[in-house]
Amino acid sequence: MKSLLKILLSLAIIIKFSVALAQNGDDAQSLNKQAVQLNKEGKYAEAVEKYNQALKIDSTNVYTNYGIAYSLLASGKGKEGIPYLKKVINANTKLTAWAYDLLGSIYDKDHESAKAIEAFNNGIKSDPKYQSLYYNLGLVYFRDKNYGEAEKCAIESIKLDPKHASSQRMYALVCFHQNKRAAALLGFCSFIMLEPETARSAEAYGNIQHILQGGTLKLAPGETIPKPDANTPALNLAITRAVAEAGKKKYATPVELLTEQLKAIFIAVGQLAEKQTGDDFFRKYYAAYFYQLAQSPNMPAFARLISSAANKDDYAKWLSSHAQETADLNSWINTNERGF
Repeated sequence: MKSLLKILLSLAIIIKFSVALAQNGDDAQSLNKQAVQLNKEGKYAEAVEKYNQALKIDSTNVYTNYGIAYSLLASGKGKEGIPYLKKVINANTKLTAWAYDLLGSIYDKDHESAKAIEAFNNGIKSDPKYQSLYYNLGLVYFRDKNYGEAEKCAIESIKLDPKHASSQRMYALVCFHQNKRAAALLGFCSFIMLEPETARSAEAYGNIQHILQGGTLKLAPGETIPKPDANTPALNLAITRAVAEAGKKKYATPVELLTEQLKAIFIAVGQLAEKQTGDDFFRKYYAAYFYQLAQSPNMPAFARLISSAANKDDYAKWLSSHAQETADLNSWINTNERGF
């Protein structure tokens, strides 16, 4: 009996001590901050514990409910986070779009494309300017091989955040899958401009070379290239002719050849796109911009930048003795805005 009394007394002291901590700063907000830090450190299970403690203090806090769902997804238990996200969505706050974005990611990770698409679209309805929703929705369409819809999502994502490298890459890839070689080429160039020295940029450079050599992406079994729109065949032909014309000369280095190939393509595509209708985004954002670049003295430095994705050491050596050319290219990029 005495032992039981001691246990009960100890429990009472612990409870009072816990309450005192909550009243003296260890409240829901403080616990949330601790959980955020644990997430940053990759300690997701410990973050979940902190969020659970915070929820015992305030079960309606939207930040806590969102946070625990994020931590559960990161720890491989995404489905367990769905009830928390539904609380956030029902609260109808500024976190609603965030919650839909995370909900869509949970469904996408579990290969439930239809539910993921629904969640992302609901998020877009709640906040049409939330860029991540378009990008993540595009990824679902991309994985489902619905390249037309993925392209639309990539365009909207780029409009909201032109410096989002992954959106530029997605645009290039989905266009490549549709055999839109001009759009793919300019998209890959745009991506490398933003992310020049990663494994993804090396892959993008390989795709550029594939396009220059007249290749298309290898189709998966049962996959077919969509019927081209009215503009694509002429743009593809413009690339073929430009590459052929540039190839008539001899060049001292591969980079010099790349310079002339890209310059010829940018001019040919730019001039052709000016006469076409039906794709204002490609014409204004990509074709017109690179057409301007081709008419500037910055093409040699630009070609070096693009090729740096596959030749980092050569590019570093070139930079050491061509500071002015690099500065001039950067100045041109910074002063020439791209329109939509």
